[in-house]
Amino acid sequence: MSAPKRYTITAALPYTNGPIHIGHLAGVYVPADIYARYLRLTGNDVAYISGSDEHGAAIPMRAKKEGVSPQIIIDKYHGIIKKSFEDFGISFDNYSRTSSQIHHETASEFFTKMYNDGEFIEEVSAQLYDQEANQFLADRFVVGTCPKCGFEESYGDQCENCGTSHNATDLINPKSAITGNIPTVKETKHWFLPLDKHESFLREWILEGKKKDWKPNVYGQVKSWVDDGLRPRAVTRDLDWGIPVPVKDGEGKVLYVWFDAPIGYISSTKEWAAREGKKWEDYWKKDDTKMVHFIGKDNIVFHCIIFPAMLKAHGDYILPDNVPANEFLNLEGNKLSTSKNWAVWLHEYLEEFPNQQDVLRYALTANAPESKDNDFTWKDFQAKNNNELVAIFGNFINRVVVLTNKYYDGIVPTPNEFKEVDEDVLAAVKEFPNIIGKSIERYRFREASQELINLARLGNKYLADEEPWKVIKLDTERVQTIMYVALQISAALAVVSEPFLPFTSGKLKGILNVDDNLSWEDITAKDILLSKAHQINKGELLFSKIEDKTIEAQVEKLQATKLVNEQANKVVEAQKETIDFEDFTKLDIRIGTILEAEKVAKTKKLLKLKVDVGIDTRTIVSGIAESFSPEEVIGQQVSVLVNLAPRKIRGVESQGMILMADTTDGKLAFIEPTKKVKNGQQAS
Repeated sequence: MSAPKRYTITAALPYTNGPIHIGHLAGVYVPADIYARYLRLTGNDVAYISGSDEHGAAIPMRAKKEGVSPQIIIDKYHGIIKKSFEDFGISFDNYSRTSSQIHHETASEFFTKMYNDGEFIEEVSAQLYDQEANQFLADRFVVGTCPKCGFEESYGDQCENCGTSHNATDLINPKSAITGNIPTVKETKHWFLPLDKHESFLREWILEGKKKDWKPNVYGQVKSWVDDGLRPRAVTRDLDWGIPVPVKDGEGKVLYVWFDAPIGYISSTKEWAAREGKKWEDYWKKDDTKMVHFIGKDNIVFHCIIFPAMLKAHGDYILPDNVPANEFLNLEGNKLSTSKNWAVWLHEYLEEFPNQQDVLRYALTANAPESKDNDFTWKDFQAKNNNELVAIFGNFINRVVVLTNKYYDGIVPTPNEFKEVDEDVLAAVKEFPNIIGKSIERYRFREASQELINLARLGNKYLADEEPWKVIKLDTERVQTIMYVALQISAALAVVSEPFLPFTSGKLKGILNVDDNLSWEDITAKDILLSKAHQINKGELLFSKIEDKTIEAQVEKLQATKLVNEQANKVVEAQKETIDFEDFTKLDIRIGTILEAEKVAKTKKLLKLKVDVGIDTRTIVSGIAESFSPEEVIGQQVSVLVNLAPRKIRGVESQGMILMADTTDGKLAFIEPTKKVKNGQQAS
């Protein structure tokens, strides 16, 4: 393709059964936003499109659990997601939702045209059915063992462990997620997209045409699917939540969410174009438009095989030029999980780290899972902020602004004779837009972010080598030139940082008193970015150091989540062997009160206790020191097995056992009476 006249950029529609977390941001929305902002800065016509995916089985499933309607669920999370994106600076040209009327109309028209053109096949097939719930088990309504990797909690449409898409009937040992019952198999009629019919087209278009310019992880997954042989895939579902099938015999059925969701890009573009007075068809049907889909790797098959097959079969649409899918981002060594709350939620981050959107944007970009799964840790987040944003970028700008205000009352000084070092630095600055731009255009956002920091490094090194704070005492004319050059670097940073750090860029433009007329191209084309005698403003810190205690609080928050998950997943021990009543009567369990307590030397878990059990006061050694301090337990009433044979523990004779239970947070709790009773009372 020659230079495109316009760009259509789509970002995967987030599913409205939960908020946005850092995995979504790193995989899709931050790289897509960098790309869109860069294209706008370079003067391109851009439509950056997304919206909430509000159909599919998981929505009514969650609604049933919470005892509310599906509409309440999608309204809640659409609001949270949309606001989070806005507050985080994701610059969508339009963010829509698939429950909108324009989307229902667009998806229905798309399906109807394909239906009338004979692009579907009708099949009566066996589907899993829950007799107790009286419904077919679509997608997330069924779980079982993945036939490919053996993961025992795979959903009916896709395995979250290996990413493989499959049908619910492919699962091994399936169970209904509604009732827990083993489903039966029941026949039902559905419409299918015959992917096998499009296999030769996909092989030519992708395997031959995209081998050199698509990312290896994307190309490899597509090749594996095509080489394995494509099969018809259902485009309708037995479900009461979604877009009704708009043809005869479609009663009680809806469009499969994977079919209607990508059409959401089209309906969102229509919505935007109507508002902006543009022709939406130009962005979806003209060959001089470049379309790029940003997705995570779990969506590769839908955006590289199924959606292109739909567009091709429809006949009126262009195909994506690229689908630069990222791999997965893990969190502190474990896979991100919405259901297990193992995530850093965007809306919570924005509350707990106010005005620090760019720190997370940078950390996720610098550690982006572009070619393999990567790991987010809070310590690395802290290091990226403190060692790079604060120490390199922020430090350079702060020194330039402070010295300019100190020496020249904020007025850009008139430069004198340039030395070779000055000319070299100014020439190097001109190269950075091209270097960064090429990385962005190749979807190497991590590489591009490091080049941005290299520009700040260039400025830091220049100031450190030229030492204007020392030279000012000997040669004021030389300092004018040094500060003039440093200010040109600062202006360049204000522009080229915008795709990555939009809030910082805006703040820096305000400090330098420059407007948005300074373009990406100007950095390379113009010799002067800040003219002599230009007035800059007083400085403010662009970034603040993040202290250890702040990071420790986030790590502790995750550890608490991990404990809750461990307790939730803890297998309750099976019942022990049945005993006779006479055996039970042999146990003498009495209520006692702890009178004294101290730690057992050289142990972490043991406390030595003096306990009044009514019949006497005795010494008991108990492994409760990790849950209670000695001071906490004095006066505590406890249940004691008093006729347990004494035994020595770490040299101390223990004359009984205190009864305890595990709590959900991994600690111990006393088995105690709900009201104070007399010591020596027997438990029965």
